[in-house]
Amino acid sequence: MLLKLLQHIDRKNFTPTVVSLVGLGVIGPKIVNLGIPVYALGMKPGGIPNPFVILRLTALLHKLKPDIVHTWMYHADLIGGISARLAGCQQVVWGIRHCNLSKSENKLSTLLVVKVCSVLSSWLPKYILSCSYRAKDVHASVGYSSEKMHVIPNGFDLSRFIPDLTARSSVREELGLPVEAQLVGLIARFDSQKNHMGFIEAAAVLQSQLPKTHFLLVGTDINQENTELTAAINEKGLQKCMHLLGRRDDIPRLMASLDVLASSSHGEAFPNVLGEALSCGVPCVVTDVGDSLEIVGGAGRVVSAGDMKGLASGLLEILSLDTITKAELSKMARGRVLQNYEIKHITNLYEEFYLMVCN
Repeated sequence: MLLKLLQHIDRKNFTPTVVSLVGLGVIGPKIVNLGIPVYALGMKPGGIPNPFVILRLTALLHKLKPDIVHTWMYHADLIGGISARLAGCQQVVWGIRHCNLSKSENKLSTLLVVKVCSVLSSWLPKYILSCSYRAKDVHASVGYSSEKMHVIPNGFDLSRFIPDLTARSSVREELGLPVEAQLVGLIARFDSQKNHMGFIEAAAVLQSQLPKTHFLLVGTDINQENTELTAAINEKGLQKCMHLLGRRDDIPRLMASLDVLASSSHGEAFPNVLGEALSCGVPCVVTDVGDSLEIVGGAGRVVSAGDMKGLASGLLEILSLDTITKAELSKMARGRVLQNYEIKHITNLYEEFYLMVCN
């Protein structure tokens, strides 16, 4: 979402600079290619914030003298917020992009940072910007200053994510499937929050009722080398219908090839994959986490978190629709993004928010 915002923000009125606490990662070079300066501080991911990074970031911010420091996630909120204040910047905006704060689904160090941030939220940031209403409520319930919170949802480029019959046929050809094969997608990195094991349970139930269904899994560590994942697939006897593609750069093409996107997550704030799928006219069957219910609306099905039989039932229902009803659902899906989450509209909301912060 940061990359999309930087691609569309008005560069005549806003001059962004990006600082990564860790390395450049996958997104950093893409931001550099936009002509935007990117600094990488080399901190080790996770764990307790390094005080030396705070000193380095403070020195950098003192040199840059930004009007606003907008931090993006928990460790950045804490380190960036403290560094900004030490550098003399009073216009600090924290970001919230996470929703599930359960002990079972988060590192202890992350929950510790969240606790510290909740204590500091009443005075350190000027505003707190959440990407979802559910995340806003969850953080207010653990002590975040609710009166400082604002919500701007994620946005999506409708010129990049589009319905595409060519993608449907080409992806099936890549997988060695007939063009009429029904394809269910799960696009997410391998993480306990994403609940791939639950999805495999739902897939087994669905496959028993629609034996010709295939499943497309995409994301970091979604490959044959992931023994935990492949063991679960083998246990259910789904080897021939589960396609593990790993991390891919052709997500719009893969998304447009699907008959339905599934999200089995235990926790989300605003899942980008839902907006991407809907933009392609692909209905979604999702668990009721974060703002998923609000995002999908009538363009899919929503089940309780952890209800994998319900997820399988929702997938079966969508896949069993007649051609006319599927076409209507596809049109509704793309219409939801056009009405609520189009990237230029969302970028305008960010621009208006930044101007408010400065006043």
